Amino acid sequence: MQHLCAPWRAEYFNSKLVDCVFCEIGKDATQDDKTGVIFRAKHCFGVMNRFPYSPGHFMVIPYFHTDNIENLDDEIWFEMSYYVKNGVKILKDELNAGGVNIGMNLGKAAGAGIAEHVHYHLVPRWERDTNFITTIADVRVNGVPFHPLFTKLKEAFKTITEYKFERN
Repeated sequence: MQHLCAPWRAEYFNSKLVDCVFCEIGKDATQDDKTGVIFRAKHCFGVMNRFPYSPGHFMVIPYFHTDNIENLDDEIWFEMSYYVKNGVKILKDELNAGGVNIGMNLGKAAGAGIAEHVHYHLVPRWERDTNFITTIADVRVNGVPFHPLFTKLKEAFKTITEYKFERN
């Protein structure tokens, strides 16, 4: 088995909170630039993944702490879906993504890294973005710095109007 040393991930492992990391990020808007929050809505917020699968990878997270989507009120679910839909458009328009993987890993058995708090992943993709180093060496090369992408996506989300849920 090959091992890749990734010392930059030590920050993640050494700074793990006892409480839910998403709840901590969600309750303190004064730290948004530090924590990578790209938007805040009534029921959910978007945060860049600090350890992305692909440059521009971000998550849509409800403020409500739950590990089951069945526990989310419709108003929360619909608002999250609205921001996921608009997030796809932003990734295509702003980062020229050729496609976007959208997903939720519900529970540890499904591969969730933070299983205690549901969240959507939006991962921008480009044709041929998996190359020999990923295929042969199982290594992902991220050629774009985090902060310029964060700034670009944060600015793009400012153009999205807030979702208004109306029950018929």
